[in-house]
Amino acid sequence: MKFTESLSDTIPPQKVEEIMASIERSEKIVITTHLSPDGDALGSSLALYHYLKNRGLNARIIVPNSFPNFLKWMKGANEIDIYEYNPAAAKHILSNADLIFCLDYNISKRVGDMGTALETSTAKKILIDHHLSPGEDFDVIVSHPGISSTSELIFRLLFQAGKYETLTRAEAECIYCGMMTDTGGFTYNSSDPEIFEIISLLLRKNVDKDAIYSQVFHNYSADRFRLLGFTLSQRMEVYPELHSALIHLTREDQAPFRFSKGDTEGFVNYPLSIKNIIFSTFIREDEGVIKLSFRSQKSFPCNEFAAEFFNGGGHLNASGGEFYGTYQEALNTYSRGLKKYEEKLKEANKEL
Repeated sequence: MKFTESLSDTIPPQKVEEIMASIERSEKIVITTHLSPDGDALGSSLALYHYLKNRGLNARIIVPNSFPNFLKWMKGANEIDIYEYNPAAAKHILSNADLIFCLDYNISKRVGDMGTALETSTAKKILIDHHLSPGEDFDVIVSHPGISSTSELIFRLLFQAGKYETLTRAEAECIYCGMMTDTGGFTYNSSDPEIFEIISLLLRKNVDKDAIYSQVFHNYSADRFRLLGFTLSQRMEVYPELHSALIHLTREDQAPFRFSKGDTEGFVNYPLSIKNIIFSTFIREDEGVIKLSFRSQKSFPCNEFAAEFFNGGGHLNASGGEFYGTYQEALNTYSRGLKKYEEKLKEANKEL
C-alpha cells in the first residue's frame, strides 16, 4: 500500500522500539484508564488488549469504575476488570504486573482510588496519552496533545511497529470508536488530513463505521431523551454578551429520569447550535464530585478554562474537569471564570 508511506512517524522510532521490546519481555501486562472511561479510553485499551492477547500474552484491563452501556458492544468489554467492584483483586493484579500501560490520562490522580495501587506497583509504566502536561511518574512517556485521541496513538504505535497487516477487525473497530467519540464524530480536533488516512486504513479491515456510529449514538434510553428535554428547557442559561451558555443538573434533577452512566453524553454540544455561542459548559452533580464538560468553537481555549478553574484539561475545543465542593460553589466558580475570560470570548466570537 504505497499511499501509507505518507503517514508520518508521530511517535519517535526509539520509543516504538522500546515499547515493543518491553511487551516482548513481559509476562503480566495490565492496561489502565482514567475514571469514568469514555470511548477513547476503552477503544485504545481494548485495541491494545486484543493485540496482546492475539499474540498469546497475559494481558488484563483494569478501569477505576464502570462505563456506559453504549460502549459495551466492543469485543472484550465484558472481560474488563472494574476496580470499584473488587479493589482487593485489582490491587493484586497491579502489584504482580511487570508492565502497566497508562492510557488516555496524564497523571495518576486521574485514576481515582486506584492511584495508590498504580503508584506503588513496581511494574514498568508506559504512558500513552494526548492531554497536556503529562506527569513524570512513568518510565516511558508518549504524549502528543496535538493528536486527536489516544486511540489514534495506539494505531500509530502498531503501524510504526509494522503491525498493520496483522491488525484484526476487532482492533480496528475499537480504534475507530475511540477516534470517532473523542472528536465528536470528527467534528472537532480532527483537521489533520492524516486522521482520514488512518480511517481509510481502518475501513480496509472491514470496519462498519455506520454500525459503530449507531451503536454509540443510537443506543440511548427514552428516559435519556426526557432528561435532555428537561435540561434544555429548565436548566439552560444563555449569556449572549459573553457568547456562552451553561446547562446544569443536580442529583435531584437526574433522579426522576432514572439516570445511568452515560445518559448525559453529548448534552454539552447542544448550546453550540445557538447563534453566536462559542463556549458551552455542562455542570452535573455526581456522588461526591461535580463533573464538568466544556466545548468551544474557533480559538477559545476551553482546556485552559478547565485547567484554571476545575482541575481539568483536554483539547482546545473539548475538555473536562472536576470540582470538589458544593454545587453552588461550582456555579459561582464558573461565573468568575466567565468574567476573567470575557476578552478571549469576545475575540473568538469575531472569528465566527
